Amino acid sequence: MGLFGKIKAGLKKTKEAISYKLNKLFTGGVLDDEFYDELEMILISADIGAETTDILLERLKDVIDEKHLRFREEVREELKTILVDMLDENELPIYGYPLILLVAGVNGVGKTTAIGKLANKFKKEGKSVTVVAADTFRAAAADQLTVWAERAGVRIVKHAEGADPGAVVYDAIMSAKSKNTDVLLVDTAGRLHNKKNLMEELKKITRIIEREMPDATYLNYIVLDATTGQNALSQVDVFDEAIDIDGIILTKLDGTAKGGVVLALAGQYTAPVVYVGVGEGIDDLEDFDSKSFVDAIME
Repeated sequence: MGLFGKIKAGLKKTKEAISYKLNKLFTGGVLDDEFYDELEMILISADIGAETTDILLERLKDVIDEKHLRFREEVREELKTILVDMLDENELPIYGYPLILLVAGVNGVGKTTAIGKLANKFKKEGKSVTVVAADTFRAAAADQLTVWAERAGVRIVKHAEGADPGAVVYDAIMSAKSKNTDVLLVDTAGRLHNKKNLMEELKKITRIIEREMPDATYLNYIVLDATTGQNALSQVDVFDEAIDIDGIILTKLDGTAKGGVVLALAGQYTAPVVYVGVGEGIDDLEDFDSKSFVDAIME
């Protein structure tokens, strides 16, 4: 299955939730208040959120006025263009090597799995990869990451459970320097019940990375579970307090009708969605493509 095929299949539930309603809305009739009210309800029900929906409707009304459109069927392509443009406003990070990706997120969102899939992705691109088990708090976190490292065929640096995460990252950097490693993928703790400690831990790891590998491309990614819909936005807020989020990895997109959260994220944050998880397999982490996404939910 090609790239678009995977995205399309992964967004099947989201498409089913809104496509029929949109098709009905865009069939016949003039552009009246009822049209805008219905469109607003459809967008909000797809977990695009009230704030982003307002932005989209304002942009759509501007285009309709500018082009003097009168009929509903004329609006579909205009809405698609606006959606793609909104998704493209947040520019994707540019990778340089050595590359360090610190991967944050709450427990249960698929963070360790996403790191395993990223490791596989970079390895297939010919990069040398080391994964770093800096989540020393959660029982068996390092064991889980070890399984993924073995599946991807990459190295792992880990310490005993309860060790200082900063020390794990430091050792991994020393190892990466000696072996000229291209990519370091850093797994971090996801507990939020003691938010202050977690945030300080992330800040400490950041200081170590910036001090020991100042010439590396260093990016902070957050992993979000698409099935949580609008709740994912508050998680970005929490982690953005401690580390500037540079990109988003959205997992479990294939298991939800709430794929519209991609647009909510684009409307409210500057960090782009970089990767989406569209299946269980090690190869089921795809580069996010705005046009493929919009086509998949609106075709």
